Amino acid sequence: MQQRWPDRLWIVRHGESAGNVARDAAHAAGLVRIDIDERDVDVPLSQLGERQSDALGRWFAAMPAAERPDVVLTSPYRRALTTAERLHQAGGLPVDPTDFVIDERLREKEFGVLDRLTTAGIRQEFPEQAEFRRLLGKFYHRPPGGESWCDVILRLRSALDTISLHHGGRRVLIVGHQVVVLCMRYLLENMTEDEILAIDRAGDVANCSVTEYRFDANAGPRGGLCLHRYNFVAPLEEAGAPVTAEPDAPVAAR
Repeated sequence: MQQRWPDRLWIVRHGESAGNVARDAAHAAGLVRIDIDERDVDVPLSQLGERQSDALGRWFAAMPAAERPDVVLTSPYRRALTTAERLHQAGGLPVDPTDFVIDERLREKEFGVLDRLTTAGIRQEFPEQAEFRRLLGKFYHRPPGGESWCDVILRLRSALDTISLHHGGRRVLIVGHQVVVLCMRYLLENMTEDEILAIDRAGDVANCSVTEYRFDANAGPRGGLCLHRYNFVAPLEEAGAPVTAEPDAPVAAR
């Protein structure tokens, strides 16, 4: 029987972005808006995010060539794509950037009218949305023009179907966003809403952290992917690149 799942699957959150830095500054100053000029899709890595990406690339490069990723899928957002490119430049990916699969289904959660607002800004400008989120919970709340976690999960189900159809037996790296890491866990581990939100409450997904799954032929009738590590940041710590874990979105909308 043909193996459905990859032998290994790594899901990496992008390095720290200029948006992460701007968000922290806005919250610290009590501002209602995050000072970012670019569209969310165009926000670049910060200098620290570049260092984090390089450090992770060297960690992958230290693996035997036969164990490194041989398929790379990345969000089209600049911060994710640049992270993947720097992993390659550091020697960690034998896959040339021209062969990266840029998949819009791996993009950041869309925030709609809440985009670039801090928690204080949401409460000030859209108090009804803050209340809707309180009533519905972050898993189901969809701001106008934006997405709920369920919407993200729907597109990621499709992405996983593509991976299982085309990349069975391969070693696959996904470079995406915090919500992608969490919602992939929800799908791959068949979690409930309460289970994944408990993981989310326990702490943010660190920039350039590694979540890794390995194929186990004994997991289910056709085998399956089993979690090997989550939010793994040792490559950054060993390289002296500070670990950061700022959420991409306003806390009230994430």
